[in-house]
Amino acid sequence: MPAHPHEPGQAGSSDDARPQPTEPPSAARRLGRRIGRPKKSDVVSGMVTGLFSIPEGMAYASIAGFNPVAGLYAGVVPAIVGSLTARTVLMVTTLTSAIALTSQSVLSGVGLDPKDPANVATLTVMVGIAMLLMGFLRLGAVMSFVSNAVMTGFSTGIALQIVTGVLEDATGYDPRGHNRLYQLGDWLVHIGSWELAATLVAVATVVVWALARRVERLVPVALLVAMVVVSVVVVLASIDVRQVSDIASIPAALPGLSLPDLSVAPSLVGGAFAVALVGLAQAASIAPSMPNPDGSRSDANADFRSQGWANVAGGFFQALPSGGSMSRTGVAVDAGAQTRWAGVVSGVFLALVVVLLGGVAELIPMPVIGGLILVVGGELIWGKRREIRLVLRTSPLSSAAMVLTFLATTALPLQQAIVLGAVLSLLLYCVQAARQSRLLLLTRDGEGRWHASPDVPPTLTSGEVTIVDYAGTSFFAGLPTIERALPRGDDAHGAALVLVLRTLPDIPSSAMVDLLHRTAKTLQAQGNRLYLAGISPAMYALLQRTGTVDELGEDAVIEATDEVLGGMQQALDAAERWAREHT
Repeated sequence: MPAHPHEPGQAGSSDDARPQPTEPPSAARRLGRRIGRPKKSDVVSGMVTGLFSIPEGMAYASIAGFNPVAGLYAGVVPAIVGSLTARTVLMVTTLTSAIALTSQSVLSGVGLDPKDPANVATLTVMVGIAMLLMGFLRLGAVMSFVSNAVMTGFSTGIALQIVTGVLEDATGYDPRGHNRLYQLGDWLVHIGSWELAATLVAVATVVVWALARRVERLVPVALLVAMVVVSVVVVLASIDVRQVSDIASIPAALPGLSLPDLSVAPSLVGGAFAVALVGLAQAASIAPSMPNPDGSRSDANADFRSQGWANVAGGFFQALPSGGSMSRTGVAVDAGAQTRWAGVVSGVFLALVVVLLGGVAELIPMPVIGGLILVVGGELIWGKRREIRLVLRTSPLSSAAMVLTFLATTALPLQQAIVLGAVLSLLLYCVQAARQSRLLLLTRDGEGRWHASPDVPPTLTSGEVTIVDYAGTSFFAGLPTIERALPRGDDAHGAALVLVLRTLPDIPSSAMVDLLHRTAKTLQAQGNRLYLAGISPAMYALLQRTGTVDELGEDAVIEATDEVLGGMQQALDAAERWAREHT
């Protein structure tokens, strides 16, 4: 029998015509949308990044006095967890040289052995907790107060650290000095001390990389091609250069469970926050340099939490403290990373190599890694050229802040450079805020249109109303300039000054309130009067508490209205009436 046209569930029914309610997406579906799907280029990029993590992670750990295997394992769990949770999707979370050195300083400073797995696990977990705490307290907003000039100097300095950190691997000569610029100069001056075999291998690696980049299909895998080709040639030709096996042997096993020692935790609280600060500052320089390919915005707080989870998880699996790595992220991007899956694949692939091909990975020549890291670091510095030029053309003060931060990053311990950069950013903010404060004269033409002019008259005119708009903040450093620019009433009588305060914060500085007090008393003593217009309700309440409303008179303090210039017009009308009565 034919179905009834209005029978539920049949074509043509009225129910089908109605929009059906949709169920909200499940948590798993929302997570799937955020994580996305890996692309072919992500797999290749992850493999390249995973291979880089073997010599680089082990070298960083070894330099800082840790077990090199702990540096190797820092590229497994932290990289996977960090990439899955970060809002800067291309950021690779793993061990960096600055974090390794800061961690060693923290442990040694309280008399703990850096090679004790329990001590390492305790510090790593505590660093993760510190990062989580800062993320949940939304302290990432502090990064918005770090100026672009300071961040440019900091990230360029980090890139130079990446370059100088592999000069010994690339040429066999370890440059002297604590200052990175001095090390670079020492390296160039002692070119005669470079080991010929290591230098030729590094140069060959760069050449093969450059040739591979000339072939369009090989561009995404140029780093991998250079690494594999030159490594195979070095091994087959038995060229005597330093290899990964010279740092430490790679255990053919996944990282095992490592439990923290809670008895030493109290002594590591301050140090954990210091390491966390170094890691977060390094990561903050990644987002501007490696924007998300999908156009989504990074979130410093989410990145804080992401690195926190990575360290908490990594601490239980033999990993050293980790953070966003500029060098490893640069390798991933240069190898074609498009999504967060590049970092995930790097961790998984590294684990597979350790388990299945640890002996083969030990044959990777260190000059090959040195040559490729020189390429990556050079590209990072070259990529900053536009931002550097922009800062240099902006203002001498911004240029000085950029240069000072760069020099500090190359010469001081990183945590000290971070503090200096924050102080410089604060000074820049204060100076900019003070410079923005100014007065504008408001006048109305014959057609009723208002005009603003910087030509504020030095004195008031008897029987007339002068309207001045205050533009800027109530920052105390700018108030002396504002006070000098206010029209005086020395030779006037029955004159009114209307001060429009539409842009003043709800809670101005006490110096601003004091300025209003002095101005009102001075004008009143001269037979003139001050009117305030466009006052917010919160500021009106403050002026009442401080006695400013009583000083001026309630009719002289006009609150803001829904109309943009409504409060000003009310103040003008009141001031004109007063001026007529007192002239």
